[in-house]
Amino acid sequence: MLTKEELPPCPVATCFQLFGNKWKIYIIQQLINRPMGFNALHRAIPGISQKVLSSNLKEMDAAGLITRTVIPETPIRTEYALSELGHSLMPIIDSLVEWGTDYQQLVRNS
Repeated sequence: MLTKEELPPCPVATCFQLFGNKWKIYIIQQLINRPMGFNALHRAIPGISQKVLSSNLKEMDAAGLITRTVIPETPIRTEYALSELGHSLMPIIDSLVEWGTDYQQLVRNS
């Protein structure tokens, strides 16, 4: 979670600070239906480097958008899932998908 001092004065800026880059949106989309391990997420998101994925997952975990569970197997696995707070983003993500679809259709039909 952000601290009071880290909160931007604008609510929209808060949203962008928490999930405003394209990689975080892709990560959220991948975790909508099920938890995933690091390697599965990396394979599912074309173009993301391991470093960027790791960094974004750490930021999202710190913000409370995802949960990180270490599974004590050999070798040890880490699984990521949307938290309750992360799931609360779904109406926003659904709106983005709807708007993007409408825009694509507009461009295709022009």
